[in-house]
Amino acid sequence: MDLSFLGGASTVTGSRFLLNTGRAQVLIDCGMFQGSPNETVRNRVPLGMSPADLDAILITHAHLDHCGLLPVVVRDGFRGRIFLTSATAELVEIVLLDSGRLQEEFAKRHNRWEARHAPEAVAADAAEAAKYQEALDEAKRAAEEGHVPTSIEPDDEPTLPPIRDEEATLRAQPPAVEANLDEPLYTEDDAKLVMPMFQQVRYGTAVQVADGITATFVDAGHILGSAIIHLEVAKDDGSAPTTIVFSGDLGRPDTPILRDATPMSGADYVLCESTYGGREHEPAAESVRMLAEVVRATHDAGGVLLIPSFAIGRTQEVVWELDRLIEHGEIPMLPLYLDSPMASRASDVYRRHPEFYDEETKKLLDEGNSPLDYPDQTITRSADESKAIATATRPYMIVASNGMLTGGRVVSHLRNLIGDPSATILFVGYQGVGTLGAHLQAGAKTVKLDGAVREVKCRIRSISGFSAHADESELLAWIGNFAKGRHPGEPGYPKTIFLVHGDPDAQIAIAPKVQALGFEVHVPHWRERVTLV
Repeated sequence: MDLSFLGGASTVTGSRFLLNTGRAQVLIDCGMFQGSPNETVRNRVPLGMSPADLDAILITHAHLDHCGLLPVVVRDGFRGRIFLTSATAELVEIVLLDSGRLQEEFAKRHNRWEARHAPEAVAADAAEAAKYQEALDEAKRAAEEGHVPTSIEPDDEPTLPPIRDEEATLRAQPPAVEANLDEPLYTEDDAKLVMPMFQQVRYGTAVQVADGITATFVDAGHILGSAIIHLEVAKDDGSAPTTIVFSGDLGRPDTPILRDATPMSGADYVLCESTYGGREHEPAAESVRMLAEVVRATHDAGGVLLIPSFAIGRTQEVVWELDRLIEHGEIPMLPLYLDSPMASRASDVYRRHPEFYDEETKKLLDEGNSPLDYPDQTITRSADESKAIATATRPYMIVASNGMLTGGRVVSHLRNLIGDPSATILFVGYQGVGTLGAHLQAGAKTVKLDGAVREVKCRIRSISGFSAHADESELLAWIGNFAKGRHPGEPGYPKTIFLVHGDPDAQIAIAPKVQALGFEVHVPHWRERVTLV
């Protein structure tokens, strides 16, 4: 029984885990790499498996780094079922169609730019080709290194298994770059082929997803419909199943709208996210206090508050908190522009699925409140409406996508506000390594926008407590549940905790603390394959 880490290994994005039992092949998550160019170019590298050989795909939730490569896998031959919750199904449709459309638009803009800037285009293409070749070489090296049996002792020499089809594919790649890096990774039409393959599942209901593999989805508390996936895997008929738990992305306890992540116990192997390893969020009350403080300061300065926010999850939570602050009289009524068509559609999905809400939000609904709407909000749908925000009477607030300033309408607002001392950029979520958001958050004094260096004169603030990810102590508490009432070697005590979905610094920080809880810990690298025994 092999587990291959095709993404989400030593990086936060691109989650993709391939389970091969000999009887069946199942992919858990099918995410895109996002962030810096060195990460995103990995989306162009051969998948590391044959889509036609997959029996099923299981999706934990609707963020692009967990579902964004589904159109590629379907286009390249996958014909099985895609298992996911009802809310995730609706959100994935929005995300994938938007992604395909944006990729087509970006490719057209890029081609027009290349036609006008031939010398610069040659240099840019060469740099992109070099990044692609580096990623391809890294994938080939991983294939050549083979696999790592989880049962080996430190001094053992692992034997390598026969080379499989996906490894042969990688080795056969010529040294010259053949991928067309200027074309969309997939189109909107490609994305439309994914949805007919959906099979919706309910929390807590076991479903057979492939021969010998049964999956149970439970609430992860991350975004609407997000799931932890518990697998029971039988290598042959009549044998005791091996249990594997995939955390997906774990939400924070006591956050608005959604229930808390489900405590889990009893597994042979656990794959746990580690996004915020080594870091602690502010307490929820402190985060809300800081938000109110920034809004009041924006009002007093007669300025603009720009909140880069992910369209699904973070936007809804920020609006929820602003609505509560208005209700309690803690902030002035500043106009709010919700400048993200995707966020607007996602909020509609949230409204259609109150069955996923926590008790506090259900109570607000029962009392006639509208917790997903701010009293003085304007939803902008067209590009012209978005541009018109710049001429609106100040002070006002903007919530726009995306959350790491790597694209979307938020970048246009940043152009207008980066040099404005009365403006504030407020980060409320994770900023990937190498992204513009990360540079600003780290205190950059200048940034490059549209090829020109711009001085940063606006204020930069950050609030980590609005993160949809559990922090280190919350991750450790969730992992610690697997040891309660059990000792190493006993049934249900995990043989290995795999730390995934985290940057190296975060994983280095949290790994010894997971070991201190009594677990064997492994931090896989990209394209690594382990044998589960």
